[in-house]
Amino acid sequence: MFEATQAIGLAIASVVLIAVPGPSVMFVVGRAFSHGRGNALASVFGNAIGCFGVGVAIALGLGPLLERYELLFQAIKWGGILYLVYLGVQAIRHAAPAASGPSKELENASLWNAIRTGTIVGFTNPKSLILFTAVVPQFVDPSLGSTALQIIALGIIPLLIRLITDSVWALSAGHARNWLANSPRRMTALGRIGGASIIGVGLSIAVSGDHR
Repeated sequence: MFEATQAIGLAIASVVLIAVPGPSVMFVVGRAFSHGRGNALASVFGNAIGCFGVGVAIALGLGPLLERYELLFQAIKWGGILYLVYLGVQAIRHAAPAASGPSKELENASLWNAIRTGTIVGFTNPKSLILFTAVVPQFVDPSLGSTALQIIALGIIPLLIRLITDSVWALSAGHARNWLANSPRRMTALGRIGGASIIGVGLSIAVSGDHR
């Protein structure tokens, strides 16, 4: 499917793009501050699914459409921005000390909601589009077979790196949140900071340059 040199080169490029703190990290940290460690980890998983979904879509032909139709790219980009702002506003509005003893049903529903939220954010993040339209294709070798299959297979590499690095950030931020849990006032403030961070992610994407 692909050679070791392709995988190593992409892994190095992915670490530079993903491991360095950016919008994805700020989103995860914001979720951890606002909703806790478990919710943030579920968001990480969903975010990775969304990012990989972009890779699959591009491998199946979305890439050329994005290059030809600027309006399509902008629609995806601004849909993600507005969703992030909505999530941040909701986190600020509902910031409060963590309730004790949530039911198992509510906890499971919250985790599924976090996965869904992360998936939407990952799929609409322009950084995911850039990764699979400008970076991954650089490591595709047409002589090794199907370009589409190579993009999908190579896409697993940044997927795993994203899962590992974002999970570390989620655990660290969640640990900090738990440490402050004994102060209702600080917990409320932390939830609002998390919401503001998520809004900041949306604004940073809004002012970022064009995808080309």
